[in-house]
Amino acid sequence: MNRKRGLILIILGAIFWGIGGTVAKKLFQYGIDMGSLVTVRLLIAGILLLTIHCCKKGSRNIFEIWTDKKRSIQLIIFGLVGMLGVQYTYMASIERGNAAVATLLQYLAPVMIMMYLLIRGRSAPTKKDMLTAALSLIGCFFLLTNGSLIQLSVPHDAVVWGVLSGAALAFYTLYAVQLLKNYDSLVIVGWAMLIGGAAISLIHPPWHLMFTSLPIEAYLYLCFVIIFGTMLAFWFYIESLNSLSPKESSLMGSLEPVAAVLTTVFWLKDSFGGFQWMGTLCIMIMVIYLTLNKDAASNHANSQN
Repeated sequence: MNRKRGLILIILGAIFWGIGGTVAKKLFQYGIDMGSLVTVRLLIAGILLLTIHCCKKGSRNIFEIWTDKKRSIQLIIFGLVGMLGVQYTYMASIERGNAAVATLLQYLAPVMIMMYLLIRGRSAPTKKDMLTAALSLIGCFFLLTNGSLIQLSVPHDAVVWGVLSGAALAFYTLYAVQLLKNYDSLVIVGWAMLIGGAAISLIHPPWHLMFTSLPIEAYLYLCFVIIFGTMLAFWFYIESLNSLSPKESSLMGSLEPVAAVLTTVFWLKDSFGGFQWMGTLCIMIMVIYLTLNKDAASNHANSQN
């Protein structure tokens, strides 16, 4: 029963994540400021996550990390570079392009992590590494050009922000390891969201979101992005790890770009060419391949430590 519950949670979480990006694109069409949306999303989701932790385990452990100077500094870096970096670059790529391309470019993070580990270990890439890199490059070429050799089918700045989003996610994944070994994940991510939200609010105050001028449906979309696309999506992923292996959670999590592509094409009616579908398939195969070989990748990473 616990495993079945875990599968349901991770599937729902991945779908919420993917649809959340598409809904954010819909909000941008109402003229909502991207930076202010990131601010509100991080602040409210962070408060909700910490509140959930209090309800489940009490408030005693929430402030414990701030008593350790080293971990406090790590948490601040994680919040600013990791959490805020991922959220801002991802939303910027969606605003300038679409959620499907932004999500797929973000899924280059596993390849970036693999390359980092290879460079750090100063080891030659294996045939599996080269296959993974080739799939990602071919997938990106088809996704971004739709088969054309002379022009991109996606705005240049959307591509740049999407690649930066993948790099930020790679940093987020690698840097979080030590923090998550010592503290509850809800506490770490909740604080990281608050730190990132507080920092960006200095540039993009939440009241710039123009709350009073939005139609009713926009408020519903905003609630979905904050509650389902951010807070519940992450919480469900974390909860699934209690009954599923990281491999199973990662594999089911690959439904996120599928949800983003389908909702972008069939709800927002964005054009998606045949070669872009081929590129999507290549990237999805790469993600699944890396997931199925995650144990081998982990052993390689551990051998470098």
